[in-house]
Amino acid sequence: MISKPSDSRLPFFPLLLISPFFFWGTAMVAMKGVIPQTTPLFMATVRLAPAGVLILLVAAWMGRSQPSGWRAWSWITLFALVDGTLFQGFLAEGLVRTGAGLGSVMIDSQPLAVALMARFLFGEQVRIWGWFGLLFGVAGISLLGLPEGVIQAGLHGGINLTIGMDMVEHLFQNGQWLMLMAALSMAVGTVLMRYVSRHADPIAATGWHMILGGLPLMLGSIWLESEPWQHLDFGAWTAMAYSTVFGSAIAYGLFFYFAATGNLTSLSSLTFLTPVFALIFGNLFLGEVLTSLQWSGVMLTLVSIYLINQRDRLSDWWNARRGYTTELQGNSELAAEEQKAPIQ
Repeated sequence: MISKPSDSRLPFFPLLLISPFFFWGTAMVAMKGVIPQTTPLFMATVRLAPAGVLILLVAAWMGRSQPSGWRAWSWITLFALVDGTLFQGFLAEGLVRTGAGLGSVMIDSQPLAVALMARFLFGEQVRIWGWFGLLFGVAGISLLGLPEGVIQAGLHGGINLTIGMDMVEHLFQNGQWLMLMAALSMAVGTVLMRYVSRHADPIAATGWHMILGGLPLMLGSIWLESEPWQHLDFGAWTAMAYSTVFGSAIAYGLFFYFAATGNLTSLSSLTFLTPVFALIFGNLFLGEVLTSLQWSGVMLTLVSIYLINQRDRLSDWWNARRGYTTELQGNSELAAEEQKAPIQ
């Protein structure tokens, strides 16, 4: 289960669970639209630090306790560095050189890393259907993110060293490697939240990690960038405000609350929804067009979400069916033996 039982009984809980990924996907589109008018580190700072303040205000209104003790602040600082500074920094820099939909796809390759870490650190069971789902997700992301020429060569057995080098060069030129680093940072941050929540309230810790993580980004923007806000118009400020409030404060608050209280593999698998939203809205607002291969990737992504989140139910169904089949075979064998037995 992803949530506490009392949460899952809410009538709007499924929408609440999906909302962080909708906000992240649409925020990617909003940020990509703003990039020509600003600089990446400044945009990352605006998205992160003010959102942390908003989360802390909500935490205070809810009566949440503030972190105390060196253990709590040590974990929050590490969490801030990995999921705040590194993740948002890699994301913003990578977004300069890639599309919103494609960038979201590369970032959301992280559930496989989360599943592996959660399996070995917390003993979470992925099960056979979960592994199938993760494989479908990786296949879907590959169809969405890799150059079409590489995919065609792979399907026809034509992968060689030259094509491999071309793929690596393509990744570096278009910023995909930065998005992959962002994905790894987010995966580690998702797992770190389990440790942070042992020493601090997850909502308050999320707020503080965004503020602390935004400080190095702000310093980097001051030191390395020029005229980060002078060319922003009203529409750009509105888009950045959306990314801050909905794409960061609300989305991160909900996500890390669920991460602290539920199954990490199931939760992180829903991040496969983020590129779907980003691709759809990127097409609507930025004119980013999907190829037939990318649409195939979207379909595989949706299948992966179903398999991972229904893995327990599918395993129970499969085991029950196997048991039913075994019982039928046993009855058939017994009937055959009875027919062979001599009549007394």
